[in-house]
Amino acid sequence: MAGLYVHIPFCKKRCLYCDFFSTTLLERREEYVQALLQEIKERNEEAGEPIRTIYIGGGTPSMLTAEQVQTILQTIGTNDAEEITMEANPGDLTQEYLSAMRTAGVNRLSIGVQSFQDNLLQMLGRRHNSKQAIEAVQMAQKAGFDNISIDLMYALPGQTIDLWKADIESALRLNVQHISCYGLMYEEGTPLTLKRDAGEVVSIDEDTENQMYDMLCQQLKNAGFEHYEVSNFAQPGYQSKHNSNYWNGTPYIGIGAGSHSYTANTRSWNPDNLDAYINGIMARDLQREKEELTEIERFNEYIMLGLRTNRGIDLKTYGVNGTLSRHYRDIIEKILDNTRDNLLTETADGRIVATQQGLHVLNRIITDLMIE
Repeated sequence: MAGLYVHIPFCKKRCLYCDFFSTTLLERREEYVQALLQEIKERNEEAGEPIRTIYIGGGTPSMLTAEQVQTILQTIGTNDAEEITMEANPGDLTQEYLSAMRTAGVNRLSIGVQSFQDNLLQMLGRRHNSKQAIEAVQMAQKAGFDNISIDLMYALPGQTIDLWKADIESALRLNVQHISCYGLMYEEGTPLTLKRDAGEVVSIDEDTENQMYDMLCQQLKNAGFEHYEVSNFAQPGYQSKHNSNYWNGTPYIGIGAGSHSYTANTRSWNPDNLDAYINGIMARDLQREKEELTEIERFNEYIMLGLRTNRGIDLKTYGVNGTLSRHYRDIIEKILDNTRDNLLTETADGRIVATQQGLHVLNRIITDLMIE
């Protein structure tokens, strides 16, 4: 088992678009950290092999003190870790804090910039401005971080093609190694979705969103970035090792409230409730849910995750057999149909990957190939 994810759910305030498990109960941070440490100790032997990647995500991990982060990493043990990523909000970062993170062992930062347009940041409910975002990256570089990722968002209400182009150019000027870009999703029940439904904000049309995505892919390609996953772009050698675990089916452990764990045949997850998690851990009685994955479910995940990457899928390598064999002919025919429509293509080594046009309708293609 190669990866370990640690969820830090605390935020000063919730962003209007976010539907991840988070809480603003900052006074419970130390109590939560103690529960994390206990879970780490309890599951220390679960991996069965050295942990190669560690990812501290949220929420807002930079709401923890440097000492708390250091204690978490010391408890995990980082001697075998090749990549230790921590997510951070630009408004939280100081030179002192960044230097402490570097000393603690964090060697990769993921900074939630989202936009360099202050009016769009305010619309999203972010608590930093563009100046702070730029300064955060520059301070991280000064602190010795040479593996920095920033998040950007497109298809935002009020965002034009020109504004998006300006955001991409601003990101490239920072000379970061990795850029993750996400089209805005209106998740059910979030404040931004309620605003859209009430007519207070207007969503971007599909054609404009596709134009923004194509512009992003072309500009980052011209700048030397590899488009290795639908939303992720990296300079050569700087692909996220931890996130690649998710896409290539490598098992991982999830620590913390709401976190998920995965093996080749099972998926389990902790309760996404602060009290249930802390009380369950401290009473040595955490009610973790678990499901066994069938052969068809594992195949569907292979299709769903593989087609998101530039490596695509290879049915020969996957080994379609058993209960899948009777579906094989239909799957191949659907792949051929999508190939003829220029949505999928076959590489020289026989792998099936999505074309640029196919990426626009990738969810439809994946659903079409899945076995019911």
